[in-house]
Amino acid sequence: MNKDSPAFDECNCFALRQAARYVTQLYERHLAPVGLTAAQFSLLAKLARRGDWTMAELAESMVMDRTTLVRAMKPLQRDNLIVTGTAEHDSRTHVFNLSDAGRAKFGEARECWRVAQHEFEASFGSARAKALRSELFAVPQA
Repeated sequence: MNKDSPAFDECNCFALRQAARYVTQLYERHLAPVGLTAAQFSLLAKLARRGDWTMAELAESMVMDRTTLVRAMKPLQRDNLIVTGTAEHDSRTHVFNLSDAGRAKFGEARECWRVAQHEFEASFGSARAKALRSELFAVPQA
C-alpha cells in the first residue's frame, strides 16, 4: 500500500458510513412490517414532535438538501401521511404536518422502532449507545 493513500481504518467518513449502513439495516428490518424506511420514520418523528415545518426548516433540521428531502417526502405525501398547508405569516410558504393517517402510522412504527432501539442497545450497550448518540449529535455542530 502506498504510504500516501489513506487507510480505511483511519477514515472517519468510511467508519461513519459503515456504521450508518449497519444501523440503518437493523432499524429498517424492524420498520419493514409497517412499510417505512428509517429516513421516513425520522421524518414522521420530526413532524410528530412539532408541526408546521417549512421545507427549509425541515431540511436544515434533518441535515439534508431540499432535493433529497423532497424525494424522501414524496411517498409519505402520496400515502397521505404528510399534509401540506400554508404558513400563518405567509400564504406563499408551505408547511408540513402529519395527517391523521400519519399519526396512526407513526404510532405503529414507533413500536417497531422501540424494538430496534432495544436490540441495538442490547448488543452495543446502553451506556455506549447514549455516549455515541451524544457524540454523533455534536458532529453537525462542530
